[in-house]
Amino acid sequence: MIKVNDLKKSFNGEEILKGLNTEFYNGKTNLIIGQSGAGKTVFLKCLLGLIIPTEGTIEYNGTAYSTLEPEQQRELRKKMGMVFQGSALFDSMNIEENVMFPLRMFTKKTKEERLKRVNEVLERVNLENVNKKFPSEISGGMQKRVAIARAIVNKPNFLFCDEPNSGLDPQTAIVIDNLIQEITKENDITTVINTHDMNSVLEIGENIVYLKKGNIEWQGSKDDIYKADNKNLTDFVYSSELFKKVRETQLKAD
Repeated sequence: MIKVNDLKKSFNGEEILKGLNTEFYNGKTNLIIGQSGAGKTVFLKCLLGLIIPTEGTIEYNGTAYSTLEPEQQRELRKKMGMVFQGSALFDSMNIEENVMFPLRMFTKKTKEERLKRVNEVLERVNLENVNKKFPSEISGGMQKRVAIARAIVNKPNFLFCDEPNSGLDPQTAIVIDNLIQEITKENDITTVINTHDMNSVLEIGENIVYLKKGNIEWQGSKDDIYKADNKNLTDFVYSSELFKKVRETQLKAD
């Protein structure tokens, strides 16, 4: 679990995050949503330890990051997996080498052990027999699955995903959403997803944090959204006519 306590972050005197208090739960898909400029990316980078907060603390399974020594912080970061918006695969490496990269960097496993683990995670994301292919030789959806395999190859306790469905068609996006949710539950990972994809919100949003102008304006599940009385939230989530009809149908059913 990740617990955020009065988190603030300012740049050049401008306060971007204005005292956030929330929790992200293990075994659940935790989503961060909000309009551009709401502070989502800064928040995610703080959670990853890439940005140091101006004030406040972030606790990982009960331990505040700021209380750790540099070596302890490095050890904690080893327990974090990251799926980047554009997959961020190394073009000069084949799929096997891409997925193996964290194992080479952060473990002392033998080559045989590394290869065994690579094949395990590639099989888990339904990508068998692509080891020797290069990123340019596979589809965008397959690249995203490779990125997920790389993110979980070290068996992380925490998984962070930045716009994992960016650039994907709706059908492939659903596959990626379901895969992330399944892996989260199977491994009891604390997964945090930064997304603008409302399909993801309404499909896998087990714990949703809605940011607006650096504040947490609402938090709840996908089921809670249908009955939320926060106009800013409902205007944001149901900005398209399709989602407005979905909400109307749900409310009538209840």
